[in-house]
Amino acid sequence: MHENSTVYTVLNVNKAFELLEIIAESPSSHSLPLLSERVGLSRNKTFRLLATLCEKGLLERDVATNNYQLGVSSVALGQKFVMNSSVVNYAHPIIEALARKHDEAVYMTVIKDDEVLFLDMVDCAQQIKATALVGKRFPFFTTAAGKVMKALDSRDLLDKLFTRQGRKANLPDMETLASELKEIRFKGVAVDSNCLGEGIISVAVVVRDYAGKVVGAITMLGPSFRMFTERLENEIIPSLLEGGEILSGKFGFARA
Repeated sequence: MHENSTVYTVLNVNKAFELLEIIAESPSSHSLPLLSERVGLSRNKTFRLLATLCEKGLLERDVATNNYQLGVSSVALGQKFVMNSSVVNYAHPIIEALARKHDEAVYMTVIKDDEVLFLDMVDCAQQIKATALVGKRFPFFTTAAGKVMKALDSRDLLDKLFTRQGRKANLPDMETLASELKEIRFKGVAVDSNCLGEGIISVAVVVRDYAGKVVGAITMLGPSFRMFTERLENEIIPSLLEGGEILSGKFGFARA
């Protein structure tokens, strides 16, 4: 295969993954003109990539609207990845035990490209609860999970993050965030209000591996009228810290 052909093939693969990511970001369907603009390709080239992804079952085209959405094969592939992930395999029994003990939704979350990915979940039996967040991503500084995972980073890494992000309007004040992360690092737990929805409290503890590196975070979500301060301090936070220690132990972490 010629070098130009190889480059062209790699470009097509990258653009195909980009299309899948764009469509996966939102549950609504997406039109060809919108997708073409988002990936920076002509409509003809975008259509050919979309047709290939539809042929493989990764996408589906609505014949009535000609819009695209994730296909059955894409969903099945995602489920296989999650179920085969060592993080999920180790974490699921622990988050399940926490969810059953406190009857609140519990998630396993990880950091990916300075964003928090809600990877796995065990839901509660409560009638009033937050919308499920599995598969959703959020900037790390907007969630308790992200803050507890980034709290172990050095100030230099935080500075580099802000440099990469540039002067975006949604970035928090650097000094305020650094101070908050320092307090979280000291306490070992992060608590946030309203960041994942109005009236929603999230609590997170970090999970580490044998080298002390962050693997992820266990996160519990619930409405503020159930997640009141006394319950958080006396019941939920101690349980989450214990769960975090147990899960960290499964990854070989041993506190000095």
